[in-house]
Amino acid sequence: MFECDVKLSSDNVPFLLHDAELERTTNGMGIAGLKPWSELQKLDAGAWHSSQFKGEGIPTLSVVAQFCISNNYDLNIEIKPTPGQDDETGRIVAQYAEKLWASHPKKPLLTSFSVASLTSAKKVAPKLAIGLLAHSWDEDTLISAKTLGCQVLVCHYDVWTSERIASARQLGLKTLSYTVNQNEVVLRLLAMGVDGIITDRVDIFPSNRL
Repeated sequence: MFECDVKLSSDNVPFLLHDAELERTTNGMGIAGLKPWSELQKLDAGAWHSSQFKGEGIPTLSVVAQFCISNNYDLNIEIKPTPGQDDETGRIVAQYAEKLWASHPKKPLLTSFSVASLTSAKKVAPKLAIGLLAHSWDEDTLISAKTLGCQVLVCHYDVWTSERIASARQLGLKTLSYTVNQNEVVLRLLAMGVDGIITDRVDIFPSNRL
């Protein structure tokens, strides 16, 4: 399964970008979500990585959906709103996802740190699976996930313990862990029984471990 972060342009086009600002990964400046897609689509989002990708633009959710559907890949869409746009981003991204995957049997998973985004997503696309992301653990973590109607709880790898995994399982939640780029952490999480691991270094892990 691939994972990507999706936010909205000022004219409500869902596109992929991790940061709120453009400077780190594009040749643009300022808050991405405050700019129209006509401006964002002209930016270079590849040169920061290497000369091989110079000129690569910012992808839209629609383009990524077409790629995943045509290759039968699963997708985890993290709804990552520009600050202050939680409700709108959750609603529009979920609407797009429902429409884009309407005729495909393998639907995307929608996840977010934003309770407001997940609430809006669930209202407009109740048949799509959702997951709550959590930086830390407190007594409300499981309650929030179940109240939202989540099927998945996604925590930072340092958060998980065997007891917390068991508690989540008792509530019918799948347990995912982010972002794991060390072999020893993978082995520890698998031993505890976590259901899935999110990594950006899949190339370093032997396939028989995942």
